[in-house]
Amino acid sequence: MKNIRPKADVVVVGLGWCGSLIAEELTRAGLNVVAVERGPWFETATDFPPSIDTDELRWDTRRSMLLPPAVETTTFRNNSTQKALPSRDWNLNEMGYNVGGSGTHWAGMAWRFTPFDLQPYTQTVQRYGKQQIVKGLILQDWGVTYEELEPFYDRFEKIAGVSGKAGKLNGKVIEDGNPFEGNRSSEYPLPPLEGMRLTDLFRDAAKSLGQHPFMVPAGQASKAYVNPLGVRMGPCTYCGYCLYYGCGNFSKSSPNACVVPALMQRENFTVLTESAVTRINKAEDGKTVTGVTYIDRNGQEWEQPADIVVLSAFQMQNVRMLLLSKIGKPYDPVTKTGVVGRAYSFQTVSGANLFFEDEYLNQFIGAGALSQQVDDWNGDNFDHTGKGFIGGAGILVVARGARPIGNADALPPGTPRWGKDWKKAYTHAFQNGTFIFGQGTSYSHEDYYLDLDPEYKDANGNPLLRVTYDYNENDRRSAKFVEDRSVEIGKAMGAKLVIGTNATNTSYSPYSFASDHTIGGAVMGEDPKTSVLNRYQQSWDAHNLFVLGASSFPNNAGYNPTGTIGALSLWTAKAIIEQYLKNPGPLVKV
Repeated sequence: MKNIRPKADVVVVGLGWCGSLIAEELTRAGLNVVAVERGPWFETATDFPPSIDTDELRWDTRRSMLLPPAVETTTFRNNSTQKALPSRDWNLNEMGYNVGGSGTHWAGMAWRFTPFDLQPYTQTVQRYGKQQIVKGLILQDWGVTYEELEPFYDRFEKIAGVSGKAGKLNGKVIEDGNPFEGNRSSEYPLPPLEGMRLTDLFRDAAKSLGQHPFMVPAGQASKAYVNPLGVRMGPCTYCGYCLYYGCGNFSKSSPNACVVPALMQRENFTVLTESAVTRINKAEDGKTVTGVTYIDRNGQEWEQPADIVVLSAFQMQNVRMLLLSKIGKPYDPVTKTGVVGRAYSFQTVSGANLFFEDEYLNQFIGAGALSQQVDDWNGDNFDHTGKGFIGGAGILVVARGARPIGNADALPPGTPRWGKDWKKAYTHAFQNGTFIFGQGTSYSHEDYYLDLDPEYKDANGNPLLRVTYDYNENDRRSAKFVEDRSVEIGKAMGAKLVIGTNATNTSYSPYSFASDHTIGGAVMGEDPKTSVLNRYQQSWDAHNLFVLGASSFPNNAGYNPTGTIGALSLWTAKAIIEQYLKNPGPLVKV
């Protein structure tokens, strides 16, 4: 027999960045909010103190903060002629498994997407014509512009305590910032992180090539800080334990450090941990949703009724939940109709491995987002005429900190796999080996999509999500272009050995850790025939359902998605508070 909880104004599925941000906004507006989180409660002070946080074997190698594939995984194939098989080991779909979600273990690069990234179709056609779009590419505008999102980017950066330097402030280009960014209304709340030898080498080389290097906006506090929610953050100690780790110093921007402490003070907020939502419940007429069904830690099934449902889980999980709940028409790759699972994309990564002869990169220190980047070859910041592709990449070096286990494979070609010569090469490479990372744009293709696997199921008997994906021709052309630019910079840095790298030289695999920025499948847009959600991330099919996160992105930019995820969550919260509550119904008419 199903248990039924008291009805809430809002139920939030997943308490990561999206869920915590919108819950904070809605509870502050007076709504009664219940969050249902699959993972356990994590407390920064007790779960991530410095004595525990720096355990590479636990957090990095064994991925103790991620959802185990044995609990939930995806199946994968490169094209629809192949049989999809489950991913049974750790892979690039790094789903969070705790309060804070993936926002707890992320590296901290806190980007804004550019105006072009949010309107790629309109701006491409205006500048080059439709002939610039590679055949089969899905290219569509998001329905929201950079100018509309800018105040919400600004608020997210202040909540998260982002460290950086403006490149374009109130219409003025600022020296040493990113001159290609969209216009900003205010400076970052904290100054950029301190540079290191690696970032200095990159900066000088890029400038010698006529490019425009800048410090990457970082979700690590460069100074002590109190955010607008009254939460205190401590200055980063450059320990290097960010990606896959928590932060016991309260230095890394995360829901746990920046939002949840304020949220838990609200009497109108409740969080249910270790509770897995299995479906979104629909009303009898199918036009609205009535809440969610979940299974608690004891295996008991519950219903959480609510007037509004906010789906804010990991990108893959959002798409799967819509498919399992039969909300929206699934994408059909044969007829090219349907929307749920359509417009899936990843990221196009290329670059170069560098090996110096006599350097001191001091990789025992760093921070997850301590990076120097050029955007000269990103998005539409350069003329693509005659190049046969759109997009590009942010090209950067990352002084993240090299942990002993994970860095053991970062060795020059021909190095023995064991013994005295391996130890000698590893000792040398620790101070002299590094890489240039081209974090590339990615545009969806009509042949690649997400759907429910017809054979493999989870422990509850529900189908797993099936991923059908490979790099498309636009990806391969842009990746080669970025690889060549990266090699040029590496040589200008003075490296003895520069080896180009390009993930698109082989077929995509979820075990190739080129990136972990998986995007789309339940995208926002201007037309119900090509999008699951309208410009406010509101479902076209059920007006009291809002779906937040990277699943909303019709394309991926040459940046990390977190800043845009946060801005869109705050954008949606305002629409709910100021529009939807006054007149419940579709916020966009078609």
